[in-house]
Amino acid sequence: MADNQELDLICPACGKTMKKVLIPNAGINIDICLDGCGGIFFDNRELNKFDEPHENADEILKMLEGREFQKVDESEVRKCPLCHIPMVKMGSGIGGVQIDVCNKCGAKFLDNGELLKIREGGEVDTAKTDALVNSLYQENLRSVLGENADKARSSSPRRQFFENLVNKFYDIGGDKGLAEGINKIKKH
Repeated sequence: MADNQELDLICPACGKTMKKVLIPNAGINIDICLDGCGGIFFDNRELNKFDEPHENADEILKMLEGREFQKVDESEVRKCPLCHIPMVKMGSGIGGVQIDVCNKCGAKFLDNGELLKIREGGEVDTAKTDALVNSLYQENLRSVLGENADKARSSSPRRQFFENLVNKFYDIGGDKGLAEGINKIKKH
């Protein structure tokens, strides 16, 4: 769904009119409940531009900084201000945050403070994911290459890893290498 530039949206949590905040670097408007609960309404896919620590959410965070907001019951079912149908609570997988999602238009509503929790949780998850990927890579490198692991590390480890993986999978052997393996993959 396109950005709701013309509509004044009613906050699904507290019923106040939300303010449109232009995010110039993303070229979109975000709806924030500045006179009520501090909730943030993201049109379909807009949240993806702000949910990770490396993404610039300064404009949004500045609007919320230093303000006192009305408390709301976060467990209540909210209605999408665009579609007027009940939103579904979905876990973000980060810090126990429950995001309200519209199954019709894909919009998302975050209660006050939830964007920060998601962004902070993403940083931790990224570090854990990188460590896990590195560990699995090293483990697989040793299991695929066996005694040739040291030799492969001295050359290009990734190329050697994938070359040996393709060789083992397609039982190529010898010096035929990656090119023949890739050709076999293309034929399948």
